[in-house]
This record gives sequence, C-alpha cells and structure tokens, in this order.
Amino acid sequence: MAGETEQARLGAVVGWRVVPAPDGFDEADVARDRAARGVPLGDGLRAFRRALSAIRDLFITEATERGLDPGLIVDRTKCLWELADVASLQIAAVHRQAEVASALFDARRRADFLRGLLYGTLSAAEIHSGAAIYGLDPSRPYRAIRAVANGNAGPDALERSLESLGRRNGRGPLLTVLDEAVVGVVGAKPETGDLEMTAGLGPPTDLAAAHRSCRAAGRMLEAARAYGLRGVYDLGDLSWRVAVVAEPELAELLLDRYLRPLEAEGEFGALIEESVRGYLERGRHIRAVALSAHVHVNTVRYRLRRFEELTGTSLDAPDTALELSWALAAREPGTPPRGPA
Repeated sequence: MAGETEQARLGAVVGWRVVPAPDGFDEADVARDRAARGVPLGDGLRAFRRALSAIRDLFITEATERGLDPGLIVDRTKCLWELADVASLQIAAVHRQAEVASALFDARRRADFLRGLLYGTLSAAEIHSGAAIYGLDPSRPYRAIRAVANGNAGPDALERSLESLGRRNGRGPLLTVLDEAVVGVVGAKPETGDLEMTAGLGPPTDLAAAHRSCRAAGRMLEAARAYGLRGVYDLGDLSWRVAVVAEPELAELLLDRYLRPLEAEGEFGALIEESVRGYLERGRHIRAVALSAHVHVNTVRYRLRRFEELTGTSLDAPDTALELSWALAAREPGTPPRGPA
C-alpha cells in the first residue's frame, strides 16, 4: 500500500471520510496473483490487515501529536476499518473466483487427459507426463471403469462418492464425467457398499493399453444394466452373458427356436419353461427340479418331453443345452428383447 494510488485512497479516507467502492481496490489484482500462486486466502487477508493496522497506528500517533480533535481521530479510524472490511470482502470474493476458475481448469485438464487415455489418442510421452501430474504409476496395471448412477443421483455426485471410497481404501482412482457417465482408471475393483450405481470394469492393463480396457468396461456396463444389476461387474462376474446382450440378433433367433414355441401352450408353456430352466440350472437332475417345484418327477419328465416335441430338439444334445441357456439368459428379468440397454 505504498504506491501513489494507495496514498491517495488513504488520504481520501482520512481527510475526507471517503471509502472507495469494492471494485476500486488494487488489492483485487494482488489477490488474483496470490491465488494463482497458491497462497491461502487467510494468509493474504492477514498480510493486508497487518499493513492497514500499521497505517492506523501511524495515523493515530501523528494525529495525536498534532493535537487533532479526539472525536475526529476516532471517526477517521473507524473509516480505516470500514476500508479494511470492504477491501477484505473484495479480496475474499476475488480469491474465491480465482479458486473456482483454477478448479474448473484442473477438471477440464484431467478430463482431457482421461479422454485421451481411455480413447487411445495420447502418445507415450503424454501418458507419462499425465501420469506424473495425476499420481499414476506407469509401471503398474490399471483397470478402466465406466459407471452410471441409479436413482436420482447425478454423475458428478457419483464421481465424488467413488473418489472418496477409493481414497478411503488406499487406491486413489482417477475419474471424470464424460457423456453422463463416470469414467476413469482404478488400481483394483472398488468396494462400493450401498452406493446406488452400476459399473463395468475392464481387465488390468498398462496405461498405454487403457483404451482396450475401457472398451471392455463399456461392454460390462451395458450387460450389467441390461440384467438390472447394481454394483461393479467385470468379465469374471458376467461371463458369456455379456455376449447375450452384445448379440441381439442371435438372441432373437434362439428365442424363436426354443422359447416362443412354448407360448402356444399358454400357462402350461410357462411351466415347461420353468422346468427346463431348472433342469439346466440343477445339472440335469430331474429329482432336484421336482423337489424345487413341489411336483412329482414324472410331471417334470412330461414337461421336458413336451419341450422336445414343441421345439424339435433333444435336451441331451450339447448344442441344445448351450443355445437354450443363451435363450433363457435373454429372457431374464431386466434383459431387453433386442439389444443392450
């Protein structure tokens, strides 16, 4: 506050009791510079108020030595504190604006890095540079993740929750929001607890191959959403059911071959499908199916025989078991009849 502008402003405050408007403070430019340098707001405010306190003490000393009216001294001292209050509010506002702008810039830069990493458009040098900035270890494998929130939570809230969980578990994921989904890389499969979300997780790869892991994570997410699942799923969880969602034309063909012929039987057709499903799920043990359905074993045998008659297939054939399992998976609750969700 030693420049000519500052001296003139202090002279106006002390001499004429004129406190400038908030946008008339050069301290705003100083605050922007300090925020850009990472100086905490509290440190900047303390420095400003110490300087103004020194000026106040000097004014009181000079005014007292010159014999000015005590009431005038008190009044002008109050003006100096009004100046301090107005300037402090302006400094704080500018500092907050600078912090928000800096956070937005950092978020955009992180999003750009992750977009390039997960879409495979970064060079090796750019990957290593970004890894150093964001604390990734190029020597260790990472898994791409794509997640969407269930319910009313938005992607930004989901991103914050996943980052918080990752830090708590000591894995420190790097995430951002792209195309209404949370995407990024994680060191291990996240434990999400009761978090309302569905996520697909790609296989572990080095950072240079993260785009391949990202494509796999997208397929896992599509399959998990198609089956109405909540949580984090990888290929080990979903297995061949990922292909059921990814191949809707084949699913339609197998539904026509194995399940839609049962519809002509009405309610009995539904019972046939139930018995066939149980037959495959219980390792082809007819007695286990009968116990589960609370019916006689001969009833189950009749239903299975009727299935073979309606479809023209044999349940003993390996291809029938495989194709029928595919068709049944396509009919599971939450699975759309055509294509992924």
